Amino acid sequence: MCISIIMLLGYKSFGQHRVVVPVPVQRYNPNQRYAQRPATRTGKANAGRKMQVVKENFLAQKLDLTSKEAKAFWPLYRKYSEELTAVRILKRINNSSSTTDGAQQVDNDLKYEAQLLEIKKHYKDEFYKILPPEKVSVLYKSEREFNDEALKILSERSVRAGD
Repeated sequence: MCISIIMLLGYKSFGQHRVVVPVPVQRYNPNQRYAQRPATRTGKANAGRKMQVVKENFLAQKLDLTSKEAKAFWPLYRKYSEELTAVRILKRINNSSSTTDGAQQVDNDLKYEAQLLEIKKHYKDEFYKILPPEKVSVLYKSEREFNDEALKILSERSVRAGD
């Protein structure tokens, strides 16, 4: 009898309690200071876009842009990123194809490297029109930091997967 009374009185203290923690839902706000946009596509084609959103959020945190700077910077940065990506794709295609003319492949590779450098030089000047030099420096350092961290994570995943 005594045991059943203790069990009835202390029932909740012996079991697990369900704890509900409110999780804030982040919604897209076009006036938001940060770069995040909602993903609209799914699948493999969207993986690059997801990575770009993560990178932009990382950069937004590092750069601490004012709303005026952000309004001018993000469209320009996206255009810069798209141009670099286009040349990198061409470079990757050139390096993956096995041509009989190795000299032509090397020449093309050097041509793509020069194009990447020209794009970076051009946009450096454009970034200086919008941001102070200190923030442009932080931008380039943060891009390198993000890329290094992404490569580290991907290589760790590869090792864990047994590749």
